[in-house]
Amino acid sequence: MARWDKGTGPTIPDWFFEAVETEYETRTVEVDECDVVYQIWGAGAPRDGEHREASGKPGLLLIHGMFAHSHWWDFIAPAFLDDYTVAAMNLTGMGDSDYRYEYDSVTYAEEITSVCDDAGFGNDVVVVAHSFGGAMAVKAAGLYPERFGGLILVDSGIRNPDDPPPQHLTMMMGQAAKIYPDKQTAIGRFRLQPPQPCDNQYVLDYIARHSVMAVDGGWSWKYDDDLSATLKGGERQPEEYQNLTVPFGLIYGADSELFSRSTLDYMRTLVPQDFPAVAIENAQHHVFLDQPQAFIAALKEMLTGLK
Repeated sequence: MARWDKGTGPTIPDWFFEAVETEYETRTVEVDECDVVYQIWGAGAPRDGEHREASGKPGLLLIHGMFAHSHWWDFIAPAFLDDYTVAAMNLTGMGDSDYRYEYDSVTYAEEITSVCDDAGFGNDVVVVAHSFGGAMAVKAAGLYPERFGGLILVDSGIRNPDDPPPQHLTMMMGQAAKIYPDKQTAIGRFRLQPPQPCDNQYVLDYIARHSVMAVDGGWSWKYDDDLSATLKGGERQPEEYQNLTVPFGLIYGADSELFSRSTLDYMRTLVPQDFPAVAIENAQHHVFLDQPQAFIAALKEMLTGLK
């Protein structure tokens, strides 16, 4: 990453640069005739010019939310390399993974397990998943409970049926991505969904730079316009949470529009185990963008408790 802020604008902390400049390897695994692209940090020395050998450390898999991608985790993943080999994946239809004619939750569950297999992660792998990615991770844990050592959801859960849906829940669903005349214009139009402010503009700038691609007629976003319209099985069902048997935890934004105390109370009536739940102060739905250092500290503590 070019240190594009030096001498201008607000100061970007050194820890951020150190994180995003940490070396990783990009890998691809085929799932149902589509390439799933993921990044892996701390995988060890190269082996015959192909994949790197397993480090011997347990695996930690990071999964993004709807319309996001693996680079949302670039400044988070390196903080865990002392204890884990870390991977961050792109669900199909988003980021650098292939697009499908249609999408379904069972295939997403297979993508999650396939990345774990390709990365060489054992059955002690812990999945950390944000928002929509959390819903797909819950489905994977339900279908393949023996494959995971733990699941931590990040501002992701199932809404209490007595609560009204959040105002902006479906704001982007079904909308075609705009095409911009050049890369910089596209980057300048990057916005979080649901809409929220974020004090860490340098984080948004970094993610925006990894969120655009050249298309016919200009530049647009790295996600499939047809994803939400063709997605099957994306709804969150109470029985999926009632059937969770893997060690479980939850981190959410204290000011999140999509995760309320009512949501947490409802989930405690469903999940058949006691589980830790940590609210990150001064954070909204995009918790680890709002408060990255506090999120890292909370996640490290929670991972220790799940062992």
